[in-house]
Amino acid sequence: MVYTKINEEQIKHWLKENLSEERYSHTLGTAQCAKELAQQLGFDSEKAYYAGLLHDCAKCFTNEKLLEIIKENLDVDECELMNYKTLHAPVSAYIAERQFGVSDKEILSAIRWHTLGRIDMTDFEKLIFLADKIEPNTRDKNYSERLRAYLREDNGLNKALLECYRSTIKSLVERNLKICPVTIDIYNKLQDIVNL
Repeated sequence: MVYTKINEEQIKHWLKENLSEERYSHTLGTAQCAKELAQQLGFDSEKAYYAGLLHDCAKCFTNEKLLEIIKENLDVDECELMNYKTLHAPVSAYIAERQFGVSDKEILSAIRWHTLGRIDMTDFEKLIFLADKIEPNTRDKNYSERLRAYLREDNGLNKALLECYRSTIKSLVERNLKICPVTIDIYNKLQDIVNL
């Protein structure tokens, strides 16, 4: 199936022009990791690859540009505006649709929610969320291995995601940053799912 209106090489060229070198490396790692996780977990690996490839396409836009695009085109919850690091996710989904012609709702939704997440994420959204956190090019190897170990267990996708949220909340507290209430809600929901 074709998921974009331009080919992979054209997408990579655009990404290379619009991302920092480290972010581009992270993007390629996320795409490959998403593809591998999809194969492991029984999802469409090509779809996962393209979601991973485009998940951070707006990451290197200025905060001003991100806020401008959000204000003019998107419906974003106030909670998401608490931390500038989450602004790129809804904008990346917007760019994936407008710039690259992605119409697949699963891809767009996975890109949209790959930073903050949401209550009742689909398994495909969870997969892209995790690929972003454990790709091998720029992420901590020990952390990645710990999450990958969960993926080999029963209910592994939810266990790995819960560990992601646990680490995120701990990091936010340690850095004295605000925590979006949705993050706490997702953590609590995952606790219920994992501990059934």
